[in-house]
Amino acid sequence: MSEKRPGLRALDEALAELLGFAALLPGIETVPTFEADGRVLAQDLVSGLHVPPQDNSSMDGYALRCADLTQIPGVLPVRQRIAAGSPAEPLAIGSAARIFTGAPIPAGADAVVMQEDCELQGDTVQIKARPLPGQWIRRAGEDVTLGATVLASGERLTPASLGLAASIGMAMLPVRRRPRVALFSTGDELVMPGQVAPADMKPGAIYNSNRFFLRALLLRLGCEVSDLGIVPDRLDATREALRAAAQAHDLILTSGGVSVGEEDHIKPAVQSLGELTLWQIAIKPGKPFAYGHVQDTHFIGLPGNPVSSYVTFLLLVRPFLLKLQGVRELAPVSVQAQAHFDWPRADRRREFLRVRRNGAGGLDLFPNQSSGVLTSAVWGDGLVDNAPGQTIQHGDSVRFISFAEVLR
Repeated sequence: MSEKRPGLRALDEALAELLGFAALLPGIETVPTFEADGRVLAQDLVSGLHVPPQDNSSMDGYALRCADLTQIPGVLPVRQRIAAGSPAEPLAIGSAARIFTGAPIPAGADAVVMQEDCELQGDTVQIKARPLPGQWIRRAGEDVTLGATVLASGERLTPASLGLAASIGMAMLPVRRRPRVALFSTGDELVMPGQVAPADMKPGAIYNSNRFFLRALLLRLGCEVSDLGIVPDRLDATREALRAAAQAHDLILTSGGVSVGEEDHIKPAVQSLGELTLWQIAIKPGKPFAYGHVQDTHFIGLPGNPVSSYVTFLLLVRPFLLKLQGVRELAPVSVQAQAHFDWPRADRRREFLRVRRNGAGGLDLFPNQSSGVLTSAVWGDGLVDNAPGQTIQHGDSVRFISFAEVLR
């Protein structure tokens, strides 16, 4: 009697269960701010100063008191010159100060007039436009106030946030440890580029594309990757690869071998060394998906078809890895967009269609939505998240997830 297969799991249900297993990895590292791009902040950053630390000019021009100008144009003597990084003396009543961008505002001044509205005449300046109080002055603490939390624990650092951290004097940053991921592919048909010329490929052989994009995706998420290559389609080889990978890694990620064919050995191999908790998701592409443990190490098995592997990584592996690092915001932002295509063939599974934004503000559909056509993921700039049993007509509003949201 054949084993009864459980029903497919809904994506949201499976993702919630998957994230429930993603406990925060122990360990905090302190790294130079220069090298922290993409890392996950481990502690709140609290500012020990105002930014900017004092009122300063946002323009090259002249600092003055608005009340000293009784008419326009008006003429004031220039009594001092203030450059960025130089101290400023109090502004004498009835005078102006030559000032440059970033220079401190002298006590007594309440406005800056840009130099384009002024004309220097010897030791005096003619003001041609009436200023308003506060004009072209950046106030102390306008960007960051003393004691403010500028970056919260669990934020994934970006180039802008590195600059913000530097602006409050942070030369080093506390970040979460990188996940250690073992990556391998299964399949006797797989060949590495460079090993065999295209003209010499044997019938049935294919180049291993999954290995390249999965490694790149892992690196973008801040992981330390051990690339274990291609494992033959044998149960003993698969079991040994899993056993070795479990020794020094937080996650084992595989592609291929998670279906139900006679040459798909991932399921029995994992079960012999640990357990499988999730098996097959009700999405298209990407139904063959597995989660479990090999000894004490997380295991995720992705489909072998390249688009299936790519999409399931973005939808399931990415949030899992982010949660391991303590990231708080896991779900990609989806927006409503107009379909400029028809999709009359509803599927029982939740579909993720490869699309591209067009010049009219709508979405075009890649003509071949097969799970083996990786061209669709390069041509497209996002996915339409289409509910089970849902057809789409030209002009319908659909949910769009940009690749830019899930690849950063």
